[in-house]
Amino acid sequence: MTQLAIVQKTPVFLDKQKTIDLAVASIEEAAANGANLVVFTECFIPGYPTWIWRLRPGGDWRLSEELHQRLLRNAIDVDSSDLQPLYEAARQHKLSIVCGIEERDNKLSRSTLYNTVITIGPEGTLLNKHRKLMPTNPERMVWGFGDASGLKVVETDAGRIGSLMCWENYMPLARYALYAQGVEIYIAPTYDSGEGWLGSLQHIAREGCCWVVGCGNIMKGCDIPDDFPEKSTLYPDADEWVNPGDSVVIAPGGEIVTGPMNQEVGILYHPLDREKVSIAKRALDVAGHYSRPDIFQLHVNTEQQTPCLFDE
Repeated sequence: MTQLAIVQKTPVFLDKQKTIDLAVASIEEAAANGANLVVFTECFIPGYPTWIWRLRPGGDWRLSEELHQRLLRNAIDVDSSDLQPLYEAARQHKLSIVCGIEERDNKLSRSTLYNTVITIGPEGTLLNKHRKLMPTNPERMVWGFGDASGLKVVETDAGRIGSLMCWENYMPLARYALYAQGVEIYIAPTYDSGEGWLGSLQHIAREGCCWVVGCGNIMKGCDIPDDFPEKSTLYPDADEWVNPGDSVVIAPGGEIVTGPMNQEVGILYHPLDREKVSIAKRALDVAGHYSRPDIFQLHVNTEQQTPCLFDE
């Protein structure tokens, strides 16, 4: 049995170190309540660039550049010591962690950002790093495109875990790639919320016959730091729910069993019986007996993409 904890807390916006400290404290809290799988939302560290939905793309170059610079300064270099506190927390409490981060490229130009979700195992090691395949609308002004090198399901003590972020979950072939790898716990960190989004997650639970974990962003106007440029114009109402959360747990077959956690900060817990996944596939297994590979086949290019190859 997997004890799931969904952390629906507001990051210390655009402050990498303080948000990592918050993540570690939340992991400790979840572990004290028996969790062996802790999930954080999309871009939890150091926070989702919510301003992109309020600025006209390309309309205020100065402001966009200033905010992007803050994002760059607080993005994660996965090959540095940035994530060491999370690795140590996973190892200390013997649990797995799924967390959304702003990742800064450290291989090529060293300036491109990616919307990334990482999976850390109970030994305190990085099991997978998946970059969002297709940034949505104004997100393309912030993030580069990911590839399928991280489009993986990984085996952990908590179960077989796979993750797609936000509207990646509307990409049927990306979903199918996870189904075909035997995903048991399908994790969807997201900036989205509301009935339409929840209905989509229910469909995924029916289609994939897997547990679906929706982890939502939560933020109020008062959570925007006072030194945020033009805060009074972009976020004039301190009590406004910029994002209400809506974290949720959906059982194989589509029943909502916990949540949605709306306009509430905290941790959502639920036990996951992984045997229910295989039982649900008795009638429908879209990557198994219901797949018709003689007619349909999916080819996934898992090569890491690069614009430059250097011969040894």
